[in-house]
Parts: sequence; structure tokens; C-alpha cells
Amino acid sequence: MIVMKFGGSSVESAVAIERVAGIVRRELARKPVVVVSAMGKTTQRLLTMGEKAAAGQRDQAFEMLRSLGEMHEREIARLLPAEKHGDLRRILDCHVREMADLLQEVADLGEFTAKSVDALSSYGERLSARLIAMVFTAFGIEAAHVDARCVVITDSRHKAAAPLYSQTYSRAKEKILPLVSQNKVPVLGGFIGSTEDGVTTTLGRGGSDFTAAIIGAGIAAVEIQIWTDVDGVMTCDPKLVREARRVKTISFAEAAELAYFGAKVLHPSTLLPAIENNIPILVLNSRRPEIGGTRIVSDAVSCSNLIKAISCKRGVSIVNIRSTRMLMAHGFLYRIFEIFSRAETAVDMLATSEVSVSLTIDDPARLAEVCQALREFSEVSVEDNQAIVCIVGDNIRHTPGVAARAFGALQGVNIRMISQGASMLNLGFVVAAGDAEKAVQLLHREFFRSADPEVFDEPAVPAI
Repeated sequence: MIVMKFGGSSVESAVAIERVAGIVRRELARKPVVVVSAMGKTTQRLLTMGEKAAAGQRDQAFEMLRSLGEMHEREIARLLPAEKHGDLRRILDCHVREMADLLQEVADLGEFTAKSVDALSSYGERLSARLIAMVFTAFGIEAAHVDARCVVITDSRHKAAAPLYSQTYSRAKEKILPLVSQNKVPVLGGFIGSTEDGVTTTLGRGGSDFTAAIIGAGIAAVEIQIWTDVDGVMTCDPKLVREARRVKTISFAEAAELAYFGAKVLHPSTLLPAIENNIPILVLNSRRPEIGGTRIVSDAVSCSNLIKAISCKRGVSIVNIRSTRMLMAHGFLYRIFEIFSRAETAVDMLATSEVSVSLTIDDPARLAEVCQALREFSEVSVEDNQAIVCIVGDNIRHTPGVAARAFGALQGVNIRMISQGASMLNLGFVVAAGDAEKAVQLLHREFFRSADPEVFDEPAVPAI
């Protein structure tokens, strides 16, 4: 068995979904289980509807809902025989009515609560899974829709729920394996789940990848395929460096570092169930299925290059915290991290000296609250519009002089912070957001003058 996850861009239109059906058909012998995201930008449209309804713009919200329903009908009807259009209309009418009722509740309340956010945003995946299963059947693939909320059981934290693994794995075996044994292709929506009481939840941004990994672990899949709109994990963002190369094979540990520090191909949490169950992940391009993609495996991959890739995370803030005493008092760091923990604000990078601490965050939602608490015992300043540029590779831990080469390449770029991860797989720099592109280009030029052909593909766009 394999799990095949298709992202929003892979199922955004009739043409895209037909392409997906062809990809799935070629894998039927491997007994695929399919996980799909919402079509295109559906989730964002749903969230905008809810916000408008809460702000008193009910008519605008309902007009957006009507347009969304029409989009789904238009694209899916192109793929179904005429005799199935009535079934399509009935499914859409039912879901649109439910969404309309929910929008009316939000409008009456005047607030788009976290519970309502999950309830409304879940409809993107609920619709795409139901409709794509219909399309597969019309294309001669014996498919069966599975409501992911009956499989992925989570805690009750809305907008970023955590799966309850034992219950979810049990449900996956119960709901999915019988269908596979009947040579059917189960199709379920990513991103969504439910509490043990049946309340709809979502796994947060990137949650469809997470769903694929959870399901893969639960059914003991031999491979998890993540189909997206890029050729795989790249040595850096091709939008920043035109000579970026595809990484053919990379370790779980390296991929996790890249994902956490800004690479957008994978959600960081995606890797966890796969790591624990030693399931390889393939990142592939649904628009170019002939490309080999990137294979992510458990063991370190032998490579003659010092690093595998460069990541860049923008929207970062530096928080500088200086002790109001001459020397750090016992418990100073504890008090700092207790405040960040209480505010549920994650820290990316950390640098310390005798009397000060600098750290970075990428979510400023509760930063004012954090700073107010920190100022009870320290001086605090914040620098916004920063970026983390990180070089990642297993060879960093074994090779002296990597930092010297990086610093040499970055001459002329003002580096605000430096950090080497405890894993010894990454070396990170904080620079002004305006310097991030230049920093990535300089580092890529330094570390990828040549590339191990066993690990890296030729650049899609040759250097001039």
C-alpha cells in the first residue's frame, strides 16, 4: 500500500484533477490510498467568508459562497457523464446549505470563533474528497469516499489540533484497510479531523501533508507520496536562485530542518509519523510526473557536497532581552521561556551572553503580551522585518571550516544573529528581510559551484 497526497494546486481545476486521475491509475497495482486538499484557494475563500459574516457583511459572504459552489460544479461537471450531474448538484446543494447555515450563525453571533473556523474551513476538503472520488469512479477507478473526520481523531484544540495517534491508527485500520482489500481506492480529505465527541477540528496549515503521514503510519504504508506543484526539495527557492537544483535524496533529519526553517514543500510535523515508522516520503510534481522528485529516507545520504540545501524564512522578529542586573540571576532563562510557553509562542533561534538573550519568533500575535511580562525583570527591544537564512546538511557536523566559508561568502551582508542547531545539521543566520535574497544567492554560489550527481539533479535553468 502507498499513500498519495495531492495538494490544492494539484486539484484546482478539471484539467488538474484529470491529471491526478491518470497518476493514480498508474499506481493501482500498489494499492493507493488518496488524500486530497481543498481545490485551489478554497480554504482561504472560506475563511474570508467567515470573517465577512462576522463583520456584518453577510450579503458579501453569501455571494462568495454562491461563487464557490458554482466553481466546484463547473470544474467537476466537466469530468462527469451527464447522468451524474444530478448527483453532483445534490451533493453541492447539501454542503452549500450547511455552509450557509454556519455563516448565518457567525453573522448572528458577530464573531468567527475558533470552533466555527474549523467547521467552515473543513468544507474545502470535505467537498474535494467527495467529488474527486466521484470523478475517479467516472474514470474507471473504483474509488470510495472516506470521511477523514471518522478516521483522524484529535484533541479539542481548534485550528491546530493534535492527533490522538492510537485512536487514529485504529480507525485507519478499521475504515481504510477493508476497502483496500476489496481493490478500492479510498479517498479522504486532508487537514481535517474530529474530537472523540465528533466535533470537527483541523490540523492547521500544511495539515493535509500531516494527514497523509498519519494515515500512512496507521495502515503501514510502504511509501508516502506528496504531490505538489514543484519538482521536489530544491537546493534553495528557485524564485531566489534560478540555478537551484533538485535534491534527489535527503534524510528525514535534513528535511525536517529545512521544513522548520522555511522550506515550503513540507510541513514540519509531516515527517514525524513517517520517521517513527520508517516510511519513505517522495515529494513529486503533479504537473510533471515524469520528474523523479525527492526521496526522503531515514538514514543520512552520502554526499560529496558540504550542504544539501539552503532555506529562508521571512517574517521573523528578533526579541532582545537584557537582564536588569549586571549578571544573569539564577532562573533568568527559565523565566524567559516560561513566558513564551504561557503565550504559546515558539522560539526559532537563540543566542545568549552573560547578561542578555536574543531570540527569534515568526508569530507576533502575542508578542506585545510577551514583552510586557518580560519587562517586569528585563529590558526588551524588538526588531521586526528580519529573515532566517539556514544552510542544512549532514556533513556540517563532520567538516571543519563550514562556518568560515559561509561568513566569507556573506561579506557585505549584516548578520544580526548566528546559531548552530543542537543537531549539528544546520547553521543559521538572521539578516534583514531586505538582505535575505542576496544572502541566499551568495551562499548558493559558494556551496554549489559543483554538485554530487548522485544526490543533485542538473539545474533547471543553467547559469549564465
